[in-house]
Amino acid sequence: MARLPTFFIPHGGGPCFFMDDPRGIWTGMADFLRSLPERLEERPAAILILSGHWETEGFVFTGAASPSLVYDYYGFPPHTYQLAYPAPGAPDLAADAAALLREAGIGADIDPARGLDHGVFVPLKVAFPEADVPVVEMSVDLGLDPALHLAAGRALAPLRDRGVLIVASGMSFHNMRGYGDPRFTAPSEAFDTWLTESLALEGLARARRLEHWEEAPAARLSHPKAEHLLPLMVAAGASDAPGERIYAEHVMSTALSGFRFG
Repeated sequence: MARLPTFFIPHGGGPCFFMDDPRGIWTGMADFLRSLPERLEERPAAILILSGHWETEGFVFTGAASPSLVYDYYGFPPHTYQLAYPAPGAPDLAADAAALLREAGIGADIDPARGLDHGVFVPLKVAFPEADVPVVEMSVDLGLDPALHLAAGRALAPLRDRGVLIVASGMSFHNMRGYGDPRFTAPSEAFDTWLTESLALEGLARARRLEHWEEAPAARLSHPKAEHLLPLMVAAGASDAPGERIYAEHVMSTALSGFRFG
């Protein structure tokens, strides 16, 4: 079985891919998400996906055999609260992932009742619409320590050799005040350039830069809070190979990117 890559993907805004979009704001991002299976040498046995919409003390994994959905968005059309994504869970994968973190001295637990939030089921419904690949969601630690999330990625790396696709779901720019505001275009581009250059480095050099991401140009303008960036640290930590930018687009006046780690 080939070692699978890891991905950092944007998940858009709420259920954006399943609403009318006459201006085509989300068309490019949806096309990118649909391309993810083509970027794999083989079909994943399971998907372990982090979401910036689930923060816990210590890392937690969903353990349900048939996870429900968490419609954690507000004010959208009624039909978006009827979206379905009946992917099976993978309790054994959740247990193995938690054990790998604990062996590395990192706190981890399993929540047998928690469902998949929109940072998970919305992009996966685009990328893997058949919902036939087992899915386990992983939280981000509410301390938002980049070094801890990089370490978690390193601990989880062996799963890649077992056919597990590690996906980090967030946004490379996430400042709600900035979307649609041209004043944020240049700052988002500056941060995006720094991020792309940093992720193109290998293992240790990349980790050193990511641990100090707040020193990047326009870092806190791009991420007033880092919960949508921290999933990236896990995807990067699980690989020593240089990261490749595989998605780049301006959406609502801001630069957004997605990355693959071999």
